[in-house]
Amino acid sequence: MSALHVSEGPPSPANRAVCRARAASTRARIVADGSPRALIAEHATREVVEATFLDDDRVAGAAAAMAAAGERAEVVGDRVLVYTADGDEAVARLSADGPAPEATMVRRSTLEDVFLILTGRSLEE
Repeated sequence: MSALHVSEGPPSPANRAVCRARAASTRARIVADGSPRALIAEHATREVVEATFLDDDRVAGAAAAMAAAGERAEVVGDRVLVYTADGDEAVARLSADGPAPEATMVRRSTLEDVFLILTGRSLEE
């Protein structure tokens, strides 16, 4: 079983909540430990593009196009997650070089992204 554990420390006047996060692999081995901000900075990118497709061939084509452009791309169901420093640039490149997605969303990286990168599994599994 894989898990993402987030706990809050005691509040203090200087810092209301100290947050620590840990991602563990399937054998209960801790693979990363640190604050959410530190884990994201160390293991993920600034932004993630989520591109949704209706057909599996287009998902594979989009992932291949982004990988060819030097971006890390992960397939998660009907979506391709593209880890990038500039989401808008990645969307433009995806539209020019690969199959057009049904929908795209650019967002900041989260602990879920760190979990997926470190364990190769999504929180939905």
